[in-house]
Amino acid sequence: MSLDCKATVSLGEFSRGGTTRGDNQARDHDMGAKEKYIPCGIVDEDAGELLIAFGSSRKTSDFIVDTLQTWWQKLSAEAQRTIPIIQIKVDNGPESSGRRTQFLKRMVDWVDQISIPVQLLYYPPYHSQYNPIERCWGILEQHWNGTKLIDVQTMLAWARSMTWKGLQPIVELSRKVYQTGISLTKKQMQPIEKRLERHPLLPNWDILICPA
Repeated sequence: MSLDCKATVSLGEFSRGGTTRGDNQARDHDMGAKEKYIPCGIVDEDAGELLIAFGSSRKTSDFIVDTLQTWWQKLSAEAQRTIPIIQIKVDNGPESSGRRTQFLKRMVDWVDQISIPVQLLYYPPYHSQYNPIERCWGILEQHWNGTKLIDVQTMLAWARSMTWKGLQPIVELSRKVYQTGISLTKKQMQPIEKRLERHPLLPNWDILICPA
């Protein structure tokens, strides 16, 4: 799997690249947008299936892991039973890095919940463009470029109508409010750290979490 968040999407009478569809006019800058959404995407590289969750709050570790939980809940029971391990390609962003305490805690909790090992595979700095989810974001941007995303319904409709490898994505909307700055103390992290099997040569970039 590949996981990452896209740049914040501002809603309003904005031209999105300086071009609009039809004869309508739009503003060429999105400063002062009152409504913004953060897309978090997960793509299954084997099946070609894409899930996009639009969050109305903040980009946090909790939002990212909640999106993972949403993806898991959308799988069939049969699919859940046949997965031996989940490998997730992630960039080294601050909300999901191999040292982000809240992210790692939530991931350990999730692994125990689903009872399946999860391996976090990080891209080094300045190489996140190689993460497959970035290609999905590029397709989405091309798909709705020139469209005025005037409200959340329009944004969701356009996201649902894009295609990735011949499939339309699952699109979800999250209104949950997330708190920023949540972190664990060194003492609180000790039992979490014991659960992390860090690669001896790449301790920050290759982390295996097994169920308790």
